[in-house]
Amino acid sequence: MPTKERMLITGGNPLMGQVHVSGGKNTAVAVIPATLLCNEPCTIENLPDISDVYALVDILRSLGAKVDYVPNAFMTVDPRPAEGWQVGYQDSQRLRASYYLLGALLGRRSEAEVYLPGGCAIGARPIDQHLKGFAALGAEVEQLGGRITAKAENLVGSDVFFDVVTVGGTINVMLAAVKALGNTTIYNAAKEPHIVDLANFLNSMGAKIKGAGTDVIRIRGQQYLHGTTYAVIPDQIETGTLMIAAAATHGDVVINGCIPTHMDALSAKLLEMGVRVTDSDDAIRVRSVGVQHRAVNIKTQVYPGFPTDLQQPMSALLTTAKGTSVIQETIYENRLKHLVEISRMGAQVRFMDRTAVIDGVTELYGGPITATDLRAGAALVVAGLMAKGVTEIYEPHYIDRGYENIEQKLQSLGAVITREKGE
Repeated sequence: MPTKERMLITGGNPLMGQVHVSGGKNTAVAVIPATLLCNEPCTIENLPDISDVYALVDILRSLGAKVDYVPNAFMTVDPRPAEGWQVGYQDSQRLRASYYLLGALLGRRSEAEVYLPGGCAIGARPIDQHLKGFAALGAEVEQLGGRITAKAENLVGSDVFFDVVTVGGTINVMLAAVKALGNTTIYNAAKEPHIVDLANFLNSMGAKIKGAGTDVIRIRGQQYLHGTTYAVIPDQIETGTLMIAAAATHGDVVINGCIPTHMDALSAKLLEMGVRVTDSDDAIRVRSVGVQHRAVNIKTQVYPGFPTDLQQPMSALLTTAKGTSVIQETIYENRLKHLVEISRMGAQVRFMDRTAVIDGVTELYGGPITATDLRAGAALVVAGLMAKGVTEIYEPHYIDRGYENIEQKLQSLGAVITREKGE
C-alpha cells in the first residue's frame, strides 16, 4: 500500500569527502539462510543494517533458530533448535531472497516449503532452474498455488546443468548440495562475487566447494559443518551507486572499504564518460569536477559484465550526458520503468522493448516521483542529487531494502537530503 513517507533532496550540491561501504546485501541474504546448514552456532560480521536482514532474522526465529543480532556488530545464529521447515506466505513476501530458504532447509532437513517470494517488481524472475537443480539432487518438487515444496529421502550429489546462467539458482543448489551424499557439479554456474563469498563462508564451516567464481562449481558433500566466524564482503552495488552519485554531482569522493576489482565494468564506463577514476587496495576515488560527461552505450550482462543492479542508477547519470546513450537491459524486462519517473524531471528518453535511448539534456528539475523497486529508488536518488530544486521521492522503503543509512552517508558528503515519515 502506498505510504506518505518521502525522501526530500535539494539538488545541485557536489559530493565531496570520504565514505565507507557497508557489507554486501546480496551476500547477506544468502549467508544468513546458510547458517541453517551448520551443526553448531556461527557468527557473521559486517552485515548491512537493512530491512532484508531483519526479515531473515524473523524467519530464522520462526523456524526455531536462536538469533542474537547486534546491528553494525555481529549476528550469531544457533541453528540447533530449529525444527521448522515451512516459511509462511507473509514472511516469504518480505524479500526476494526468501527462496534461499528452499535450498538451506532442503540441505538441513531434506524438506522445505516456501511461498514464491516478494521483493521488487522488476520483471519475471523464474525459479525453474532452481527446481531443476533440486530435482537433480533427488528431491521431489511441487509448485501449487504459489507454494513450493521440496522433499527427499536423501539428497544425493549429481551433475546439475543450468540452461541459463542464474545467480539465484547457483546459490540455491549450492545450499542444497553441501550436505548431500557424494559429489555435485554445477555447470553454467553464475560467477558473481557474492557466490564466491557464500562458498568461502560454507568452506569456513568445513564444506568442500571448489570453483566458485568460474562457470563450473564442484561440491563434495559433508555431513557435519562446524561453527565459524565470518565477515561478508563489501557491497558491490552500494559501491557502484556511490561512484555514480559522485560523478553525477561533479564531485570528488573517496569510497573506502570496497573491492575495486569488483567494479571494473562500471569504472570502464565512467572513464569512457570522462570521469576520473583511480583506485588502491580497498578504495576508489571518483572525480568529476568540471567534467562534461560524454554519452555511452550500456548492455547489462552477468558478471563480470555490466551489472543490471547498476543499470538504473547509471541511466540517471546518462540523462545529462552530452549526446545520445543507448541502454540494453538483457536481464529483467521491467527494469527501465524508473526512466519514466525521471522523464517527469525533464529527461528525454525513448523506449523500444528492453532498450532505452537517452538524449542528454542540460538539466533535470526536481519534483514528486515514486520509487517502484530497490535500484530504481537508487536511480531516483541520483537524479535528485543532480536536479535543480527539490525532489520528493515517495516509497523510499524500497531503498531501505538494500542501502544502509543512505541519507546519512550522502549527508556526510554534502548532500542536502532528509526524510519525512508522513502521517
